Amino acid sequence: MPPAHLTLTQFILRSEVLKLYRSMLRVTYRIDDVEQRKNLQQWIRTDFENNRHHSDEEAIRMMLSKGKLSLRELEQAVGLAQ
Repeated sequence: MPPAHLTLTQFILRSEVLKLYRSMLRVTYRIDDVEQRKNLQQWIRTDFENNRHHSDEEAIRMMLSKGKLSLRELEQAVGLAQ
């Protein structure tokens, strides 16, 4: 549950981060190799958890931008692997 003291901008950024996280995990379900899928899911979870402490909105926007690029690359890689 989000903290009650979020500004509107922080709330929107949090929503975008969660959307990106879910999208990345959703892509992994297209991977047939169960072990590879689990490893990638664990890497995604760890990466998001390691960056959870950030509160600077500009830094979060930059990480979101990089994350969206990574999502597109992941989608392409998974699409090519099938």
